[in-house]
Amino acid sequence: MVSIEVRNAYVDFPIFDAKTRSLKKRVLGKVGGKIGTGAKTPIIEALQDITLSLADGDRVGLVGHNGAGKSTLLRLLAGIYEPTRGHTRVAGRIAPVFDLGVGLDPEVSGRENILIRGLFLGMSRAQMKKRVDDIAEFTELGDYLHLPLRTYSAGMRVRLALGVVTTIDPEILVLDEGLGAIDAAFLAKARERLVDLARRSGILVFASHSDELLRELCTDAVWMDEGRIRASGELGEVLSVYKGQ
Repeated sequence: MVSIEVRNAYVDFPIFDAKTRSLKKRVLGKVGGKIGTGAKTPIIEALQDITLSLADGDRVGLVGHNGAGKSTLLRLLAGIYEPTRGHTRVAGRIAPVFDLGVGLDPEVSGRENILIRGLFLGMSRAQMKKRVDDIAEFTELGDYLHLPLRTYSAGMRVRLALGVVTTIDPEILVLDEGLGAIDAAFLAKARERLVDLARRSGILVFASHSDELLRELCTDAVWMDEGRIRASGELGEVLSVYKGQ
């Protein structure tokens, strides 16, 4: 049975170059939270006292302004970040749908990268070989699939990564709406596959600014603010509290 348990988890990032204010601002903008001033070395308190318990069938949306800690929480759940304090326990195979370039090799072809990315996401080589033609058709990359990935534009790389990730069968799907460089027409095409992917997953955690997508995919929500959980519960109730702040 798939599950996620997070208990009193903190994620801190020390800033060793304390004189560089611009560096602190750049880091803070990416991970959320706030700058702690109690220590000699400034600390970005990216997540503070996070407690979550998710089980099979849960569909949870993450809401909050940019820099509130949503992406950092996704990375904690995906195992990319380890808690500085507290603990996390995840049972089940996680498919993180963000940082889409992770698991791709710029020196090999698009077709080879389909296999590589699939293996990175926990699929077998045999499973991915069965999906290659479908992924190729979806991406609309044609002959580019025979060329090294380094010849691709940013948008083409996103197409390839999306083609792979939307064919897998995840037990836990950790999804970020911000998918990077991609044209609107292709994003509309990809949306149907993303919705289907979300519905196939055992647990969904979805960070988004779109109320429409949240209502389509989620039943519950967590409101993040300055690295903390401000509210959690039924989606409509949390959105009302968040919008009414």
